[in-house]
Amino acid sequence: MERRVAERLRGCLDPFGFEVHAFKVGWYNAVVQPAFHLPYPDDTLAFVVLSTPSMFEKALKPFVNKERLKIIRDPVDQCVSYHLSRLKEKFPDQTVDIMFDYELLPNRKPKFLAQTAAHVSGAAYYYQRKDVKLDPWGGKKIFGVCIHPRYGGWFAIRGLLLFPDIQVPFLEQCAPVDCVSTEEQRIELLEQFNFHWQDTRYRDIIEVREKYSEEQKAYFATPPAERFKLLGLTQEVHRSIFH
Repeated sequence: MERRVAERLRGCLDPFGFEVHAFKVGWYNAVVQPAFHLPYPDDTLAFVVLSTPSMFEKALKPFVNKERLKIIRDPVDQCVSYHLSRLKEKFPDQTVDIMFDYELLPNRKPKFLAQTAAHVSGAAYYYQRKDVKLDPWGGKKIFGVCIHPRYGGWFAIRGLLLFPDIQVPFLEQCAPVDCVSTEEQRIELLEQFNFHWQDTRYRDIIEVREKYSEEQKAYFATPPAERFKLLGLTQEVHRSIFH
């Protein structure tokens, strides 16, 4: 069942620059605090959705050109919502619940921990402080970061797809590729991500097959309220309750 669902999802999303990776809810719930547990049985089938570098050209720009007058909030968020919401039509006999990376709970915490979901699905390795044996940071706060084996840091985690009606007790877990394997590289990665993230060097910690175009880099480096101009849009950003 998981394979058939995955093939259908990939058929819908791959042409637009998205990736999907399967996991069981129990894998995720086992490694996060109870406040972040997904409210489904452990064997429930779920997928994490990533956007790859090609999403900008394959999905975002065509979406903006087609839906120009309907864009009232962040164009990327609205584009992702459009493509993931359409998936429900492809599964008329199944319930498909969607969680987006930009959604927050009433307490302002995220609905799910995106990088943890990417790690347990095998999509990308979540490098954290605990992965460094000789910690050089003392009392400093150090955030972790996911690295994709093909795209390095040139990707984003966009959401979860959950299938409450599908239980997959025999789904085997695939470990993410440990592509930043040395102590020195891991320290360099976390240093760059935490203290020099704006220069994007952390994204190239490994040799990548594909990265953001110069146009895409400029877009994401621009403050959100000014990105509309880069896409030829004139509407003001109306922030939703989730922003």
